[in-house]
Amino acid sequence: MSLTSKRAFALFALLSAFLLCVSCSSGPAAPEKGTPAFYWQAARETYAAGDYVKTLEHLDNIVATENEFTARAVPWSLVLTSGMAAGNMELADDYAIGARTNKSDPAGFRRMVSDSRGNANRLALQFAENFGKLEKLKEGPITLAFIFPKGSGAQVAGLNKVTNGIVLAPPEAETVQKRALERGVVLAVCRAAGAPDDAGKTAEILKTGEAQIPRNTFMLAMTQALWEESQLYANDKLDEPQKMTILVQRAQQAVKSLPESKETKDLSAKLDKAMKKKKT
Repeated sequence: MSLTSKRAFALFALLSAFLLCVSCSSGPAAPEKGTPAFYWQAARETYAAGDYVKTLEHLDNIVATENEFTARAVPWSLVLTSGMAAGNMELADDYAIGARTNKSDPAGFRRMVSDSRGNANRLALQFAENFGKLEKLKEGPITLAFIFPKGSGAQVAGLNKVTNGIVLAPPEAETVQKRALERGVVLAVCRAAGAPDDAGKTAEILKTGEAQIPRNTFMLAMTQALWEESQLYANDKLDEPQKMTILVQRAQQAVKSLPESKETKDLSAKLDKAMKKKKT
């Protein structure tokens, strides 16, 4: 073999070794776009960034089919939708108070009421639809495959201005809206984890990102959310009695499957009262 050939062979061997090292060090390939694994990874990234709207979009793509991520995506989707619905409902109620307080310029407040209740309606219906998918999950604990969310469960500071009829500047209004949604999600997560209103305990429960929650604990939390969301359709809000009936009836069916406790008795009483009131 000539000197030139030897050098060419050595260069080829060196290049091959380099490419092999690069291939080995690059780690596993990213999930293929459009697959459940792709949407799961995307949901984790957007959740960490605090973008719950995008997170729900990714989770929707997962729960649309039966796959290896469905059992973890369904509970996560339910917690987020119930929390965001609650945040929008609280926002709408406070802006409704502001509209009554600010009699000289209520239009902006009423617009926010309409927008927030519209968002809550969409989320509540999505929640009610996905609630039925819990029955398809295998028996045993429910996995909460996410960590504690961003935000706080404390009252949103800027909403006291809203209820006093003060018109917020656009940047502050956006911040208040974001904080209200974060608060709704935080409170929903705490309840789903079996630690209502206790952010510290919930963060500890969820620290591994794979918390195992007793099924009845999670079911009770979601049934309570169904009841609360049904109030969005009361005659002094969206005034849609048919939707209220659907949510209340689903909650009634769910609470019957739970072990009797003070919480289930109280919830059953509220649900029964709502149905009797509708019949009168």
